[in-house]
Amino acid sequence: MTQESLSYRDAGVDIDAGDQLVERIKPFARKTIRPGVLGGIGGFGALFQVPRNYREPVLVSGTDGVGTKLKLAFELQRHDTIGIDLVAMSVNDILVQGAEPLFFLDYFACGKLDVDTAADVVKGIARGCELAGCALVGGETAEMPGMYPAGEYDLAGFAVGVVEKSAIIDGSTIVPGDVLLGLPSSGAHANGYSLLRKIIARSQPDLAQAFDGETTLGEAILAPTRIYVKPLLALMQSLPVKGMAHITGGGLTGNVPRILPRAVRAEIVQAAWPRPKLFDWLQRQGSVAESEMHRVFNCGIGMVVVVTREDVQQAIQILRKAGESAVVIGVIKARAEGEAATTVVPA
Repeated sequence: MTQESLSYRDAGVDIDAGDQLVERIKPFARKTIRPGVLGGIGGFGALFQVPRNYREPVLVSGTDGVGTKLKLAFELQRHDTIGIDLVAMSVNDILVQGAEPLFFLDYFACGKLDVDTAADVVKGIARGCELAGCALVGGETAEMPGMYPAGEYDLAGFAVGVVEKSAIIDGSTIVPGDVLLGLPSSGAHANGYSLLRKIIARSQPDLAQAFDGETTLGEAILAPTRIYVKPLLALMQSLPVKGMAHITGGGLTGNVPRILPRAVRAEIVQAAWPRPKLFDWLQRQGSVAESEMHRVFNCGIGMVVVVTREDVQQAIQILRKAGESAVVIGVIKARAEGEAATTVVPA
């Protein structure tokens, strides 16, 4: 008995759909091309030439995803901004070491490829790369039948940047008297969403309800992560920056200590900035303790920058000119034995 001939499509993988996606995303990727790119989307590997203006270039790499924020994107059928989150989580991480992001690659995995959904995601990735000034040079689309529920997918991103060896920022020069500047977040960014979703499951809100002006609660929750690359590169070109912390998982009290020498601590004043309405809502609906809020969420501050007291006003002016606002949120103090590396005080 002759068996019916099977194809890859019969097994659940549509090669033609994958090829269609590549053609759909090429115009998005083309918008992100910058000096150094030596090849386009579709090759076996991406080629990039290190900029020649660096004397001792050091490559800085980072990789990340967007966690369970994806679950809310699936629920709300909003796929056009989650790619911005993906880029932001990696480029902001390498930025804090003084690196200029050069290029980015993505990994998109699903059970069955929906070309329209995937194209929306990659369009967001390309937009994130534009905001970061880096090139989207390639990626991988994996269609794996049986691995993911229908309508769901997973994302990962990989960024590579470069910094002059003598200009690496590692926080080692931070001393008592230095000042912490806070750059505002757009919301919860892409961290703390397991707790956020737990709060939503408990309170059962209408995510389509008006929440803050013309914004719905769903829109506030899915607001894409801010990308701080261009304003902070402008700052670093003008003033010595002593340290930077991207406020991701671990919140303010978990991320700022990562850049501090052992002999100092950061004291952050909660009243120094207006906390966005979203965080007040989350705290109220979830009965979340204040210390837990600062340990999980960014609470309105997406990036912390440490400068000398003498450079504070000039730094704020440079950032404002580059389109970024900043506010003094705290100071560096000497750290005694047993003291926490970072504390958030009411006033």
